[in-house]
Amino acid sequence: MTVRLDFTSEAFFRDPPKVIASLRMSGPVVATRFPLIGDVWITTTHDATAQVLKGGATFTLRKEDGDVAGLRWWMPRYVRTIANNMLTMDEPDHTRLRSIVDEAFRRRAIVAMEPRIRAIADGLADELFSAGRPADLVQRYARILPLAVISELLGLPPADRPRFIAWANEMSSLTNVVSFFRLLWAFRKMRAYLERQLQIARVQGGEGLIAELIQVEREGGEISPDEMVSMVFLLLAAGSETTTHLISGSAYELLRSPGLRDWLEQDWSRIGLAVEEFLRFVSPVQFSKPRYVRRHVEVEGVRLKKGDRVMVMLAAANMDPAMHDRPESLDLERKPNRHLSFGTGIHFCLGHQLARIEAACALEALFVRWPKLGLAVDPVDVHWRKRPGLRAIAKLPVTPEGRGTHAAASEGAIVDRSLARAD
Repeated sequence: MTVRLDFTSEAFFRDPPKVIASLRMSGPVVATRFPLIGDVWITTTHDATAQVLKGGATFTLRKEDGDVAGLRWWMPRYVRTIANNMLTMDEPDHTRLRSIVDEAFRRRAIVAMEPRIRAIADGLADELFSAGRPADLVQRYARILPLAVISELLGLPPADRPRFIAWANEMSSLTNVVSFFRLLWAFRKMRAYLERQLQIARVQGGEGLIAELIQVEREGGEISPDEMVSMVFLLLAAGSETTTHLISGSAYELLRSPGLRDWLEQDWSRIGLAVEEFLRFVSPVQFSKPRYVRRHVEVEGVRLKKGDRVMVMLAAANMDPAMHDRPESLDLERKPNRHLSFGTGIHFCLGHQLARIEAACALEALFVRWPKLGLAVDPVDVHWRKRPGLRAIAKLPVTPEGRGTHAAASEGAIVDRSLARAD
């Protein structure tokens, strides 16, 4: 039986635990229709999700002819070029490309960037209300920070960041086939821009990952010109988009939950633990990319046939009561926290350390600079973009003197940490 569910609805994004719990009742793997993808199986449990993500020999990101599983025949070549990145590759190509940039994202390299990330966050927090009050925390803060960090890491000119922001907004607006066609023009411009930046680095040299990719090319490394474009696109887009919505989603939960916010503000050394719970509870990346089933297989007792497509639902894995006690509650002291927000297996997120540090720096800088920060609207007036697969707050209006004006009690969606443990 095919389950019908609107994965872009306000009800789904506003209260994922409720919708996911209902969906899980249909089974650990459920047949449904997904926007832009079509008929597909989705996982609803932690174990089913892990089985698919780790089973690279059975669940592949490429068709037998090599095409990416989610691409359609009518999509332009430049879209295929951008999509032909390590995130959509099986072995051995995935390891070949990942090894080229892996060193830049190792823990010691990212930890060394923390003072610079904090400085960027402090500067953005200072300027949050410079254009007026209330301010949109998404566009004025959460969007800019990860884009600034990844563009510095890549070696892209700071003057070009406004165009990155415009492209990121276009990608967040992807909701259906019509908006996809509008997005094609942005993809085309972005690809042309990245090709120019690579060519500039070939001629003039430079700093950052783009210059390092050029050096790999000169030394005869195994990466083609098209793969270089798709690599930079992936790092720029994936390195900013999901962290944007992790930061804004986490800030939203703190703004509407005074008890949790007080607990965190009492000791900011707790921020690392809190970020892990925000990763689980907010789950900005709701789904993986589609995979093809290479052979008949059972997943948690559900039989999938060769040729079927399957997508793992990371948000559902993160809400699985078999893995997490009281998964519907936001518990900033949760330990252990076995969330799958960064995936697992060979495609475990390359930028997981960077995302964690960016989120921690962003939240601390924001609430230290503006201790009375509050929502400028009632929580029920906060809405999410209708983009399938991404839980993204559209706008988050905040005011510097508004703490307590729109408290969590008005919505009743989050249970205070102490109450959550009391029973």
